[in-house]
Amino acid sequence: QVQLVESGGGLVQAGGSLRLSCAASGSIFSIDDMDWYRQAPGKQREWVATITNQGTTRYADSVKGRFTISRDNAKKMVYLQMNSLKPEDTDVYYCYVNIVPYVGPRRRYWGQGTQVTVSS
Repeated sequence: QVQLVESGGGLVQAGGSLRLSCAASGSIFSIDDMDWYRQAPGKQREWVATITNQGTTRYADSVKGRFTISRDNAKKMVYLQMNSLKPEDTDVYYCYVNIVPYVGPRRRYWGQGTQVTVSS
């Protein structure tokens, strides 16, 4: 069984910073791409950033230059450092991780989500 647990969300003023974390646990042989998504009520889930197992990063235009994705392979964690936050960044943020288990096929897992609220 694989679990993803996120933390680090909260309420922050515009211009502030937050750091989200996502920890993977369970029967994990290896981890490939690790992503962050976000979703507002009534809207589709939106891709935010990706980091490959080689450390290559990609960002949505809306967060480029403000957000930084990173990972710690030994701890099986992915992070999202969010700076210069704007009210429009208010969303529930989800990690989405491509995991190769010891037994069974590779598959992607979602975290439970963590709320980020940016006040103006």
